[in-house]
Amino acid sequence: MKIIFFGTPQFAVPSLERLLEHPEMEVIAAVTQPDKPKGRGKQLTPSPVKKVASAHQLPVWQPKRVKKDAETITQLKQAQADAFVVVAYGQILSQEILDVPKLGCINVHGSLLPNYRGAAPIQWCLYYGEAETGITTMLMDAGMDTGDMLLKIRTSVGLLENADTLAQRWADLGGDLLLETLLKLKEGKIQPTPQDASQASYAPPIQKSDYAIDWSRSAIAIHNQVRGFFPNCVASLRSQTLKVLATVPLAEAYSSELPPELQSLAQKWSDLSAAAGHPGEVVSIIKKMGPIVQTGEGLLLLTEVQPSGKRPQSGGDFVNGMRLSVGEVLENGGY
Repeated sequence: MKIIFFGTPQFAVPSLERLLEHPEMEVIAAVTQPDKPKGRGKQLTPSPVKKVASAHQLPVWQPKRVKKDAETITQLKQAQADAFVVVAYGQILSQEILDVPKLGCINVHGSLLPNYRGAAPIQWCLYYGEAETGITTMLMDAGMDTGDMLLKIRTSVGLLENADTLAQRWADLGGDLLLETLLKLKEGKIQPTPQDASQASYAPPIQKSDYAIDWSRSAIAIHNQVRGFFPNCVASLRSQTLKVLATVPLAEAYSSELPPELQSLAQKWSDLSAAAGHPGEVVSIIKKMGPIVQTGEGLLLLTEVQPSGKRPQSGGDFVNGMRLSVGEVLENGGY
């Protein structure tokens, strides 16, 4: 199969690598976002997909707006590809482009469609505390993730997984599912399935306001916000911004999902729950682990944070470095 690959971030790399490694797949070009300035020197930096494509001597096309770029559209038509594969490309394809390949445009989407259509399915899935999610391959149409579904894979979501760790796991699973999808499409062994639009939910782009922690919310809600929007959620301590990077909700309901080093807390929960305070108040400090903060409902252990102007640090180091004490209050975050 002759394939043109559309993708940009690291999430798309395993899918591209699977295609490059398989003897029945011929990737003839890659389309990715333009190089972006990064770092203090604002040096133009290629996308992860471009780095891999260039290492394999593939032609790389980087239109600013692919659906308006006449040269790229001409190249796509002249390539006579069997399929376009789209994995986190970052631009919307026009109907003119969707109609080019013989077998259509195949997309790898990080949710069980029709749930979480949109730009940030992994993040919102975590935010809403889903215990199960997955990946769907689909035939693209002009809508936002509305095309007919091809294959799905389901998997559970760990309580302490965040958007980065889940995306890394999903990237590998997505690459495997993509390859299986293309091979079965080639052999005519997949029957595309229309989505039930009445069951659809959405995963819109994340806004800065979504990062602000409100301590009056429940411990599990804040925990899901922190891991879903990792590493950007913010609170405030002593009038300084504090990024909260990792947390653990302390309640019996979650004890079975905690790693061994946190299981010891289970014996202390009855004592800890009696030490109620106001939302945001540090009600206890667990040596070498971090501060326990009262929320609107339940207690939350902060296991990793990043004070303003400093590097990420463990909850234990944060307590020691700030000389944090029981009774101090973390304020709500904001931008």
